[in-house]
Amino acid sequence: MTQRASIGEGRPAQTTPLCTALELAAVGVPVLPLRQGKVPFGNCRTCAKNACGGRPNMKNAGPCRCPGICHAWAAATTDPDVIISPAWATAWRQAVCVGYHPGGAGLTAVDLDNPAAINWARETLPPTRTVPTTRGQHWLYKGVMPSHNSVRPGVDIKSLMSYARWLGPGTGTMAELPEAVRALAVKAPVVRPTQPTLTVPAGGAGGVCRHRTPAYLERGITMAEQRIIAARTAIHTTVYRTFLAVLAAHGRCGCLTDAHVSRLFTAAQAKGETPRHCTDAWTNARTRLGL
Repeated sequence: MTQRASIGEGRPAQTTPLCTALELAAVGVPVLPLRQGKVPFGNCRTCAKNACGGRPNMKNAGPCRCPGICHAWAAATTDPDVIISPAWATAWRQAVCVGYHPGGAGLTAVDLDNPAAINWARETLPPTRTVPTTRGQHWLYKGVMPSHNSVRPGVDIKSLMSYARWLGPGTGTMAELPEAVRALAVKAPVVRPTQPTLTVPAGGAGGVCRHRTPAYLERGITMAEQRIIAARTAIHTTVYRTFLAVLAAHGRCGCLTDAHVSRLFTAAQAKGETPRHCTDAWTNARTRLGL
């Protein structure tokens, strides 16, 4: 991994996709040419519309046995003879950039597509090597996992059976793939308002309710929902601070009900927070207030 992480450092960038591809292949990164739109070249005539019976080499990246570049990410290879073969020559002449198979290189790329996704990663994931992209960043980790799209707003995972655009070696020390990234691929259960995730014990710490009308509490919960829904960045921080404010105002007198908690959790999950994140934020807020 150290060798791969040093690709391109300290030297001028290569001027053609083919040269870049050969340099990457030499250090064990499976590559393939990408055409306009940053997409792979289509299957050859023999395999058009999967006429060959399906995509070969689904478990391990490697060249298709057909006479041309085929089967998207599965065509990625480290074999220089294949890369410079006549069958690939036309594709390299038309290529606009180089793609690589992260899983085949032992990597997972967390694709952050906008500033909000980057802020979420900085608050949630361990730091690692980062690569700037057109609209955001790729965070690279050592380790592989299944690839998934849209695991949360603006976040895709590219590893096994996927390809990514090569945009340079990036900066920073590459960390091991954390459980926080693996957990993103696990579909979170839906929290329904009638089945709240957490319950606030009635009576809190034995305090007396100082709210003269139910409307005061209702306005507070409504404002908290609106604050979460209106957040554009730092979603997890906003959720935590909102939970903290609600508990500071209403957590000790016992007026909060399961329905109120469910409303807050539902608003947070609508912004992409998982039930686990909601539970952690709520628990941390209660702990800070001594509830």
